[in-house]
Amino acid sequence: MISRRLRAGTIGAILLVTPLIAAAGTDTEVDYLLHFVAASGCEFQRNESRHDPVSAADHLRLKYSRGKRYVNSAEQFIDRLASESSWSGKPYTVNCDGVEEPSGVWLHRALDEYRAGGDRS
Repeated sequence: MISRRLRAGTIGAILLVTPLIAAAGTDTEVDYLLHFVAASGCEFQRNESRHDPVSAADHLRLKYSRGKRYVNSAEQFIDRLASESSWSGKPYTVNCDGVEEPSGVWLHRALDEYRAGGDRS
């Protein structure tokens, strides 16, 4: 009887704590991506206007603070908030050293490198 209660309590605790741990991991990875954007030196285009990296990071930070409840992972942050305008639907692009690419592709690559231990700054 006690072992069943203990087991049920343990499972319940795990179910309650797991989303909190996942959210902390998501916040850490998104925070890394926002710092990565700000320090990139790359130019961002959204809705037909160009933005410096610090302004781009500030914009993405605002989108994350408003849309965080729709994001359960860093991948979802990139796909749902950091790849296109929620206003116009137009994709964001990034231009680094004359090479332009979709921001989502660029950010997914940065996330993969971060997870592989390539940058922990």
